[in-house]
Amino acid sequence: MSPQDLKLALSSGLLSFPLTDFDTQLRFEPAGYAARLEWLMPYGASVLFAAGGTGEFFSLEPVEYSQVVKTAVETCRGRVPIVAGAGGGTTLAVRYAQEAERMGAQGILLLPHYLTEATQEGLVAHVEAVCKAVKIGVIVYNRGACKLTAASLLPLAERCPNLIGFKDGLGDIERIVQIRQRLGDRFVYIGGMPTHEVYANAYQALGVPVYSSAVFNFVPRTAIEFYNAYAAGDAATTGRLLDEFFLPYLEIRNRGQGYAVSIVKAGAAVVGHSAGPVRPPLSDLKPAEVEQLRALIQRLGPQ
Repeated sequence: MSPQDLKLALSSGLLSFPLTDFDTQLRFEPAGYAARLEWLMPYGASVLFAAGGTGEFFSLEPVEYSQVVKTAVETCRGRVPIVAGAGGGTTLAVRYAQEAERMGAQGILLLPHYLTEATQEGLVAHVEAVCKAVKIGVIVYNRGACKLTAASLLPLAERCPNLIGFKDGLGDIERIVQIRQRLGDRFVYIGGMPTHEVYANAYQALGVPVYSSAVFNFVPRTAIEFYNAYAAGDAATTGRLLDEFFLPYLEIRNRGQGYAVSIVKAGAAVVGHSAGPVRPPLSDLKPAEVEQLRALIQRLGPQ
């Protein structure tokens, strides 16, 4: 798949990032991961992101990372494109990106580097190094320590033809407007706020029509129902689902740091598709919180 083919695939439909399966000893469990992908694919996500943020990329060591990407590519080959997460410092991010390409991934989601802030010049050099290390398409994720501006993205767009996507997890409206106005259709624009369904209509007005869904991991029918209603302008359905599920869900998610991942793993376990526990430094939901999530999911009906 060429970078432009990937850009087209990312331009419509619901996107999602599967959980990474761990056993009780917190080891990667490839059979469970493959089964998870088989379960999710028929629901119709356009692209799946392996070893992304919800896939706990930050907790994977390099050998596990290769196994995760390889399992995803082999399981989904010919059916759903796989974009692999890559991140960390520049040298490590380049190695992850090259390994994902070697394993057959169709693209890279360049996650933020960690801990230190960086100048715009440093961020540009970082993104450019990753893009030039691979031939497949790259999507940059503006979140955390990575806060690229329109002025920084312009030279990257000129020098890196395989930089085809911009994913936003900052929620900085002024920045998004500047980027969309300056870059136009050079990129595919993806919403990446935690539980992005809550932000979907606002982002659509900003020219960011597609987004990735975390809840697709455990309530895929509801995630697709919401996306289809959103895409069709069915405000009655999106409003109902926001009131009945997404806003109460946020009340649970917001109780703990890192719960944006933990609550998704808890939800998968509730619906009978457990991916095991989260790895430290994340922590699992408390039992009472799991029961509240269970009651919320049950009100949605079968998935």
